[in-house]
Formats: sequence, structure tokens, C-alpha cells
Amino acid sequence: MNYYKPIAYIVQPDEHGWILKSVLREKLNISRRLLSRIKLTEKGVTVNGKREFINIRVNTGDLIEIHLEQETSQYIEPQNIPLNIIYEDDFLLILNKQAGIIVHPTHGHKANTLANGVVYHWMQKNENYRFRPIHRLDEETSGVLAIAKNPYVHQQISEQMIHNQVKKEYVAIVSGHLPDLKGTVNAPIDRDSEQPHLRIVTDHGYPAVTYYKVEEEYESASMVRLWLETGRTHQIRVHMKHLGCPLVGDKMYGEGNEGSKMDRQALHAAKLAFYHPNTRKYVEFTASLPKDMKSEIEHLKL
Repeated sequence: MNYYKPIAYIVQPDEHGWILKSVLREKLNISRRLLSRIKLTEKGVTVNGKREFINIRVNTGDLIEIHLEQETSQYIEPQNIPLNIIYEDDFLLILNKQAGIIVHPTHGHKANTLANGVVYHWMQKNENYRFRPIHRLDEETSGVLAIAKNPYVHQQISEQMIHNQVKKEYVAIVSGHLPDLKGTVNAPIDRDSEQPHLRIVTDHGYPAVTYYKVEEEYESASMVRLWLETGRTHQIRVHMKHLGCPLVGDKMYGEGNEGSKMDRQALHAAKLAFYHPNTRKYVEFTASLPKDMKSEIEHLKL
């Protein structure tokens, strides 16, 4: 059985004498489900290179390592699709996703997705990982996308999302001018009962909060920077429409977009920041505006 590079942790002085299980749960935040899975593997959890039961006591300076078995994305066909890689290590792959590509294969769309390209990329490096996007971007949205290389990394960043520790920053071009140069949209979102593929603002929906700041205003549009507190499907697109300023180029929620040169919604994931699950350091990844949005802005300035 092959294993990924282990997750490592050094026992700190104030943890001397702790039960190993307590360190795993409280310092490494391993879920009970994942810990049960790790315990069933041959290597499991080691202390100073020796496999140990999780009820032993640890000492200051002990090296704890968590060993995760390698997995594969066996149902995803490798395809040579160009990737714009921002960062990659043994735990994470960060991409600048191009617009016009679906992230993950679906029942009716099993090829030409970002996942197909990522699996091909790993295959060329003789590496085996299961494709685990930490979050999703719409097909027509560009920008920073994070992919976890093992279940522990995925669990850790998902937990950070739940506790609002992951910072997502977007740039959009919207039609018209927003009511304020800076504001918060606190408006619940749910499916449209008449058109289930769409989302709407409704009092009976799920909580959804978006913060925005107008960067530039043009005669008929505005460039806006946005931050998400929640991550509902189509949240930015729905909230901007709710304010009367749908995204330029948005075919689902827009209202004509006359004069626009965009053939997609003008939305870009510009920044993603979180605590790296292995180094535990705060990391930040950015992606500059793509050519089509830059061209749209230049067109609007004329």
C-alpha cells in the first residue's frame, strides 16, 4: 500500500503528557470519522517513527505523523487540458481557472472538465490523488480554485470555511450603479420553485451575506470588489441582481447587457486565503483579472 507524504506535528511543551488522541483531536483537528479510517491502515499514526495506539501519552518534542493511503480518481478520464497553476505542494493544488470550463464531471458532462485536466497533470508526474475541489466556481467564472490532495487537507479547510476563516475575494463588473459605494447584502437565497436551476432572494431561503465595495464607476456599469461570508450557489450573481445591478454578461440573471463585449458573466475569483493544513501558516493566493474583463473595462471607459 502506498501513502501520501505524512501530516507532521511536533508536540509542544504545554502538551507534554497529553494523550495522543487529544493532540490529534484538539491540535490537528482530525474528525472522529477520519481518525477511525486512519487507524485501520497499516501505518496509521506514528510517534517518532513508531506506530502507536492513540491512548499513549506523548512528550515534548515528539514527532507525530499521520499516514494517509493514496487514492485515485479512477472514474475521471485524464485529458491534456491546459492548466494555469498558481501553486502546488504535496497537499494542495491551486489553479487560476479559466472561464468556460466545468470544474467536476457530471452525469451528462464527463469530459473536458477541469478535473480531467488535473488528473492528467498528476498522471504526468506519476502521482495518484483523488480530485477533491475545496470549493466550486461556476463554469463561466474565472479565478483562484483550491484542490485538496488528501482527505485531511479537505476536512481542515472545509472546517475553516464553516468558521469563516477562509477569505474569498471576487471582482465583478455589474450593470448600472449600486446604491452605496460600500455595503452589505444580507438576503436569504433558495431555489426558484418555478425554475429550479435558478436561485432567488426569498425570506424563506438559506442565510446569505455578501460584502461589496465599488472600485470604479463608468457611465453604464461599475467594477465591484466582493467578499463572501457564506457560499450559496450563484450568491454574488443573485445578490447583485437583487440590488438592481446584475453582472455584465450574465445570461441567467442579467437583463440584456446591451453593448457589452463579454460572452460570460463578468466575475473573477481574485483572491483566496486560509491556514495551510500542514504548515499551519496563513497563505494567500491571487489571480489577476483575465483579458476579457480587462477589455470590458477599457471598453466601458471610452
